[in-house]
Amino acid sequence: MPDRNTVHATLGSAMTDISRRHFLNRVGIGMASAAAFGATSSAAAKSAGGSVEPTLQGPYLDLRKPEDNMTAYARLQGDLDESKTKYGWYKGMVSAVMPDRKVTDLFVMEGFSCARLLPKKDAPGYRKVLREVGFYREQRFGRSGKIMNTWKNPLTKERVRVVPIANDPFNFDISTTFPEPPNYGGLNQGNFPKIPFRLPWEAAIYDSNVRLDTHIHLYYPNALDPEKWPRESSGKMNRVSEFFLYNIDLADLQNPGLTSCPYRGSWSRITPWLPWMLMGQTPGHIVYQCFMGDVQSLDALPEDLVAAAEAIDPKYLEAPTEDYGPSLSSLENYAREQKPAPID
Repeated sequence: MPDRNTVHATLGSAMTDISRRHFLNRVGIGMASAAAFGATSSAAAKSAGGSVEPTLQGPYLDLRKPEDNMTAYARLQGDLDESKTKYGWYKGMVSAVMPDRKVTDLFVMEGFSCARLLPKKDAPGYRKVLREVGFYREQRFGRSGKIMNTWKNPLTKERVRVVPIANDPFNFDISTTFPEPPNYGGLNQGNFPKIPFRLPWEAAIYDSNVRLDTHIHLYYPNALDPEKWPRESSGKMNRVSEFFLYNIDLADLQNPGLTSCPYRGSWSRITPWLPWMLMGQTPGHIVYQCFMGDVQSLDALPEDLVAAAEAIDPKYLEAPTEDYGPSLSSLENYAREQKPAPID
């Protein structure tokens, strides 16, 4: 997943709106959230059996508190049991957006991640350590086909070599404050204040489900310098946004017996042209629209997907057991691992 990932905020940085996969959300929602939480709490009552009905305030986690947001979010992103792996999965359409023409569906993206939570030694919280892969499938009228090794670009009529996503690692902190955004090996830098970790949990409960909406917006120098990578680079800067919508059973969220919390939802990404498409600085960009969720094991995923990951390296079938780096996205890894395409 993109390389996955998983708070919508504006902190005044010229380089970054704030943070990365799976944890950056709205700030400045304090008064509205307090009112919503209060309404949710007042609607809760004891059931006929005498047990307390779950709300956003308990009985296990009070999601007005940063430390309980940390625990709730950690259970979405991993497993509090360090010996266990959390498997994430996503699949959806990748489309091209260009000026003066309709949006064009290109191919289907499918991938998975293997994550582990390592308790932090110097402060409350966890270090999420993760490997992830993503593969591009043929598509026809929205129906997905086989994983592609080459692809004929309908925008240029050129056949190109497809480069899958294989990120090892992509790690980040989950603590009582919002984390700093990734620096991608020093490309994305800035000064970021410490803000209490209160996520925008949706207070309206539908069918016993609670919702969470997290965003990240980044603008930082492109590792693919257009002077060296004229066919691969979209320009001097990368503008990337990701959007995560989680749908979670409230009973699971408030169940202290669950060290990991199941979820379903969607993941969307706006990004420059994929470098292997060889679009250069052609005006336009890519949009991903994917379903996402977690699975108990890789046995639940398509056999060809797991086999393709194993063919790259068997390590992608397992979560890391220690923290290391640097954490890079597929764009930075492309610059490190590939060579510029020849100019005709």
